[in-house]
Amino acid sequence: MTILACGCPATYPDWHRQDIDLGGASAHILGIPSFLHMPLTYNLYTARQRQDIEQLELQETWPGLILTTTGMFRGKIIALLQPATSPSRFVQSLPLAFSLRGYLHDGGIGTVREAHRALQAELFDMGRMPKETYLCYVTCPHCAQSRGGDKILVLRRWQSSSVLQNRLSRQKR
Repeated sequence: MTILACGCPATYPDWHRQDIDLGGASAHILGIPSFLHMPLTYNLYTARQRQDIEQLELQETWPGLILTTTGMFRGKIIALLQPATSPSRFVQSLPLAFSLRGYLHDGGIGTVREAHRALQAELFDMGRMPKETYLCYVTCPHCAQSRGGDKILVLRRWQSSSVLQNRLSRQKR
């Protein structure tokens, strides 16, 4: 598996409308600055992450696929790794409760809101409590035309909610 010249993943997992359990998976997690949920110097940090992974001689599960989550002033980028241990403070295991629901959005960041809402509604309809959102940029402006347009994989972490499940079962009666 390789990374394209522009830095995009050559292949990516088919997680559209699927549940994924990444609990306990090895990952390279790097903090990034953000301002009002917009990551700052994103390309610099992804290049630094790629360089760290190469220097540590680790293998990515999906090279170039980076899970990005941001907050008001801080965020993080996560690269999934083949099972490995490393003395680096950036290589960690994801929490055991790390269930995700995927949604492949055909479009850019300006239209991702609809995909995010659809994904959240799906989770509520299944009786699951949505947690943080991760975005994976599958295409960039340089390769989008040759690869079928802009694509963003929206991942939403979730937890089971007995309260939501009880409400759904009462509604079905």
